[in-house]
Amino acid sequence: MRPDTETAETLKARGNAQRAAGDLEGAAATYRRSLELAPDYAPSLYNLGLVLRELGRTGEAEACFRRAVELDPRDADALVHLGSLLVAASRPQEAAEAFQRALRLNPGNAPLWVELGTLCHRLGDFDRARECLEKSLELDAERIEAHVALGNVLMAEGRMDDAITYFRAALARSPTRADLHNNLGCALAERGLPEAAAASFRAALALQPGFANAYLNLGDLLARNGSHEQALELYASGMRANPEDAAFVDRALFCMQQVCEWSGFEDLCARRRSYLQEYPERTTAPLSLLAIPSSAAEQLACARAFSRQLSERAASARRRLNLVHAPPGHGRIKVGYLSGDFPRHIADHMIAEMLELHDRGAFEISAYSSGAPASGERGSRLAAAVERCVDLGGVSDADAARRICADGVEILVDLNGLGPGARAGILALRPAPIQVNYLGFPGTMGADFVDYIVLDRFLLQGAGQSGFSERAVVLPDCYAPYDGKRDSADRPARGELGLPEGGFVFACLNETFKILPDLFAAWMRILREVPGSVLWLLDGGPAARDNLGRAAAGHGVERGRLVFAPRTAPDQRLGRLLAADLLLDTHPYSAQDTAADALRLGLPVLTRAGETFASRIAGSLLTAAGLPELITDSEAAYSSLAVRLAHAPDALAVLRAKVARCRNSAPLFDTPRFTRNLERAYRRMAELRASGHPPSAIEG
Repeated sequence: MRPDTETAETLKARGNAQRAAGDLEGAAATYRRSLELAPDYAPSLYNLGLVLRELGRTGEAEACFRRAVELDPRDADALVHLGSLLVAASRPQEAAEAFQRALRLNPGNAPLWVELGTLCHRLGDFDRARECLEKSLELDAERIEAHVALGNVLMAEGRMDDAITYFRAALARSPTRADLHNNLGCALAERGLPEAAAASFRAALALQPGFANAYLNLGDLLARNGSHEQALELYASGMRANPEDAAFVDRALFCMQQVCEWSGFEDLCARRRSYLQEYPERTTAPLSLLAIPSSAAEQLACARAFSRQLSERAASARRRLNLVHAPPGHGRIKVGYLSGDFPRHIADHMIAEMLELHDRGAFEISAYSSGAPASGERGSRLAAAVERCVDLGGVSDADAARRICADGVEILVDLNGLGPGARAGILALRPAPIQVNYLGFPGTMGADFVDYIVLDRFLLQGAGQSGFSERAVVLPDCYAPYDGKRDSADRPARGELGLPEGGFVFACLNETFKILPDLFAAWMRILREVPGSVLWLLDGGPAARDNLGRAAAGHGVERGRLVFAPRTAPDQRLGRLLAADLLLDTHPYSAQDTAADALRLGLPVLTRAGETFASRIAGSLLTAAGLPELITDSEAAYSSLAVRLAHAPDALAVLRAKVARCRNSAPLFDTPRFTRNLERAYRRMAELRASGHPPSAIEG
């Protein structure tokens, strides 16, 4: 029986004692009994919320704090706890509102200003974030977390010198915190100070061995600066310390591919693919998956998980920006091309002539460079080819989206996708009503903020529409344009290139990360069956040369039969292709501009097409060039045809003549025709929008 002297207040006191003794379930029951006697007794509601939060029953805890705030809107502590629960529930906008209310009641709460500033940063409101964090430091200049959070905001804004100042201020107050050394290292790396950055990452690891982010950051820094062997050691250490972190497998694989270090490669590939099923929430950037054996379905799943995270992070900023697109008009269609590195990116120099050929009476063309500004001869050509050339380097995603929207762009064409230099975060803010994935990333973006992907029939035949989240725009000839105005140098003598004057020259001048061990084994079988032949490869540096030489010897092929071509600027490498007899494509990541250049010069390209976009690029080019006989569908067919052509000089001569003729007659090199095809697709996109229809497949 319950004694008559029991009141809501005495029960609250008993619940407090139970909580202090560690009896959380008993305390919760007692607080509930208190509320049965007095349903609006705020102290019991508040304490019940605290206990339920400790028990992990966050939904019930949130309800308690909400009711407590309803009863007493001036209860700042209840608002703080409510905000913390909303942060944990990934509801940052609601959490920020709760913290703002609490700070109006208690503006001297320095830690809460840090919490709100961090939330505003997360929401993409950098101005408000800085105001909150500066307010915290006004109240408490020694507050380390305010220095750190302000450094993070400034780094996100591209203000590296200021960020470094705040990170160093935090370290001066707490020099043994590994995370602060790691943050400083990130800012120093972005500032272009690799040695100082490496020292900071190493300091973090000395203080906290096994620190995942420091391993990754130091490894990435070393890999970017060519120290791939050291980077691999760091990634391996990171994998041992963090076996469930997919990022280490992803980085290690790509680093191994850069230097053709294949020990344990198959096992790592299997782990990389298994993470898609086991830890989908820990997915990494999809690019590396394109260059290892993987299915179109796996690539789509990876891209979807990655882009979903981008979209979720951008959701609050998207609401805050509230960008309003211009209504469909009757004048020129405004098309914007977004690239991370105009005009140096491969996709950018492929589209140069296409940009010049756009119908200015029907289209208004803008170029947005989110990396380094366009400069030099190429930059001048780009500026002359478009009506508006905008430098977005160092500009936040939000400000970039505002600019693109303010320019009235109706169709935003992203040339990077999820590849190097990508700024998909801009697209996630929806600056344009129609957004297109095109050319620079050979795969789906898996994003709810991208409407279309530009393909052709050969590409779509691989995985079909099910391999893409975007609606397919199927051009009639080829998805890729060609810049026919590029100058080609005279053919140099083989001796000048380090090639033997006699003998058959197989060439593959793709990046080394595209060479996989199974493919290399097939090449070595080809060399063994064609005496006196050599394989001409792009020089990937000393480590890659050594590893490939050892691999060749392991296959019974003399190292001297591998010849390495030094890296040159794109416009300087054309003529040397003429020294080869046959270009061997890579699989599963095919050649794009190198294959197109070879075909333009009359050099046959042999490819093996799979189901993925990346594996079908050269096949697309060959189809548009009228050379389907050079497309194979298996390693055996690929190797057999390479050997047969090497042993049949007359047949090869006939083939080379056919390839040479395609330059003047094939759709692949008819850039005006290509441009009109693409413009028809743009018109159809605009028509669908104007009629109120959602994006749908477009057949060119």
